Amino acid sequence: MQSTPARQGFLAAFAAFAIWGFSPLYWKLLADIGALEAVSHRIIWSLLMLTIVMALGGGFGVLRRLRTEPRLVLILATTTTLTAINWLLFVWAIFRGRVLEASLGYFIAPLLNVLLGRLFLGERLRPWQRAAVLLATAGVAWRMLHLGAFPWIPQSLALTFSIYGLIRKQAPVGALDGLFVETLFAAPFAVAWIGWLTWQGSNHMGTPALLLPLIGTGLLTALPLLMFAYGARRLSLATLGFAQYISPSLEFILAVFVFRENFDHIALIGFVCIWIALAIFSLDAMRAPRPL
Repeated sequence: MQSTPARQGFLAAFAAFAIWGFSPLYWKLLADIGALEAVSHRIIWSLLMLTIVMALGGGFGVLRRLRTEPRLVLILATTTTLTAINWLLFVWAIFRGRVLEASLGYFIAPLLNVLLGRLFLGERLRPWQRAAVLLATAGVAWRMLHLGAFPWIPQSLALTFSIYGLIRKQAPVGALDGLFVETLFAAPFAVAWIGWLTWQGSNHMGTPALLLPLIGTGLLTALPLLMFAYGARRLSLATLGFAQYISPSLEFILAVFVFRENFDHIALIGFVCIWIALAIFSLDAMRAPRPL
């Protein structure tokens, strides 16, 4: 069977979402250390990997732009903060056995993107989009009602991820250049924390069993991003939007069937509301006329 650009793009995007979806299995290898230390290593090793990719690719022109575009510096400083919060909360949730709640956040995020687009970009919601957002809201409200508490983990993950997407959508910088600058901005804080742990004698970098997994966090970050960027250039937005549910679906499967997290009929009803909302949202996106 002859491989087409669309087929290659789908395979690349599918691989990226699959890596993200199975990533809790990898992070569980580091569950004996703190989430802040794990994320600090992720930032440091991701910067190293991305520096190599940038050097082999188009170079470091984005750094020259930072000297002459203060608005770009402000934008990327903001997205750096959002990324750091999102990464830290996601890893913390995995370490605490709350992968199910993390997956819920990434199910909600696409619907929150639609709402933010309406509020801040003036994008109009189609009738079925409104229905999807209301149904997802009902699912979250159901969870709140029966948990007796605000589901802050999924909501925080969805909010930081969606606001990040909203800002980056308007930022005049490519995905790879942007992530490189974001990790560069976060690196001093990560290095400072690892330095503090080393001074305290609690840095796990010297533990042989953890050395390679810690270094591998850089590859875990850079590789799927490159695959996603390759696939995004070759797929329609509708296809890409539908494929993004692969990651939280895999996280959900891991949480329920591998990590054996608590999943009762109360949680099921809330998830069903959100799944139906996502189905409505996806079908509406596929039926919508494409912009010229």
